[in-house]
Amino acid sequence: MKTAVRSGKTQMKELEALTEISKAISSSLDLKTVIQNILNILHEHLGMERGTITLLDPETKELSIEVACGLDLEEIKRGRYKIGEGITGKVVAAGEPIVVPNVGQEPLFLNRTKARSDLAKSNVAFICVPVKLEDKTIGALSVDRLFREEVAFDEDVRLLTIIASMISQAVRIHGLIEKKTESLTSENLRLKSELKRKFHPVNIVGESKRMTDVYSSIDLVSTTKATVILRGESGTGKELAARAIHYHGDRADKPFIKVSCASLPDTLLESELFGYEKGAFTGAMAMKRGRFELAHTGTLLLDEIGDIPLSTQVKLLRVLQEKEFERLGGVETIRVDIRLIVATNKNLEEEVKEGNFREDLYYRLNVIPIFIPSLRERKEDLPLLVQHFLEKANRENSKQVKRVSDEAWEYIMNYSWPGNVREVENAIERAVVMCQKEVIGREHFPIDLQANIKPSDDSFNQFEVVQKLPVAIENLEKRLLSLALDKTKGNKRKAARLLGVTERVLGYKVKHLKL
Repeated sequence: MKTAVRSGKTQMKELEALTEISKAISSSLDLKTVIQNILNILHEHLGMERGTITLLDPETKELSIEVACGLDLEEIKRGRYKIGEGITGKVVAAGEPIVVPNVGQEPLFLNRTKARSDLAKSNVAFICVPVKLEDKTIGALSVDRLFREEVAFDEDVRLLTIIASMISQAVRIHGLIEKKTESLTSENLRLKSELKRKFHPVNIVGESKRMTDVYSSIDLVSTTKATVILRGESGTGKELAARAIHYHGDRADKPFIKVSCASLPDTLLESELFGYEKGAFTGAMAMKRGRFELAHTGTLLLDEIGDIPLSTQVKLLRVLQEKEFERLGGVETIRVDIRLIVATNKNLEEEVKEGNFREDLYYRLNVIPIFIPSLRERKEDLPLLVQHFLEKANRENSKQVKRVSDEAWEYIMNYSWPGNVREVENAIERAVVMCQKEVIGREHFPIDLQANIKPSDDSFNQFEVVQKLPVAIENLEKRLLSLALDKTKGNKRKAARLLGVTERVLGYKVKHLKL
């Protein structure tokens, strides 16, 4: 190996290069960026050509060029070696530097990258030093220099060894940061999952104190088998709460069966719950399994439990006590294992006093009550709900409505929302469909919604006639019919009874008003 004494000018350049490399290492957390900067510094300050950093893949045990200076992408892709293969492979295998004074005269030099077009005529020196981390060779640093007699190769090796050591520290720092980042990301995801599991069940929107209490109750009861009764006004989200209890418990992969007790005639409810045998009654052409059987090992939600007739309440009480029943017309006793959740918007205590609901069944069901607050009790959740339903309506209707105007917000925040969350969803979807611009205005909400805003004490004196009497009456009829149908879950017979009209009249009104 040829040796020569470095001039003062050369030593100054090397010192400047090392200083710049130190700055480069601390300038970025991205390893490739750091290494690329180091190779650029070697080229600019010391005239070294075709610098490459080759790193070892610990799994495949293959060496590949990670970063290069003076090579194009195709040349970089071709720079792959096995340990012991070529000059680079031998440096990694032995952990010792190798200097090739003239690559054109060295048979071990593979020119795998094909960066040198005529190797036989190349008058180029190649220097390769190992990159070590904790006494293990993890790669190699190599550079080309034009072959000159005065080149001090031993000094080049010394300098490149120092730089390789600095590169190994950059690799170590990058590894530590990567591990820390992965650990923090994993912990962050775990904590988010924990918070979501505990306090924010899927599909329930709200961050108010009242809803946080509901989430906490859901978390407490979801891992138990206790019967839960969900209480609250119509449209508050009792079914969503029931699903959250089911899917946060150990029965999540089992059936979730829902029965709307108010939507079924009394004569059909019992057969729906318990099933029937073939020939049990006229029209029973084949055996049918009831909802209790279908929910076996899972969860059964009985919605509007307060509308169950007394005759069915007796059989329901037996199922809760004995965990068994018979199908209609059958003699075989069927045992079931279910998690029962019931929901109601009625005052069951008053129903018990009036004799409409069995007292023993009430106490059997009222094990863990969860009260779902009305929207009037958590108006601070309105902005979240409006945004949620705005995004949902945009998706489902292929719209691009971006926001709600200040005037519309005033109406939304002052309206009483008797239909609760369900009414909010319907109102926002209607507004999105009707909106032809990017902003929802107050004109996109129905007149009856606007009329429901609480007036001030002297509002009568300030009252302004804004519509003809027939139009106002029609809007009022629409409102009453909508509320009645919403309260009875679309059961026209019950809605007609609630409004004090015949089912025929109600049907005519629904058709005329296009509800």
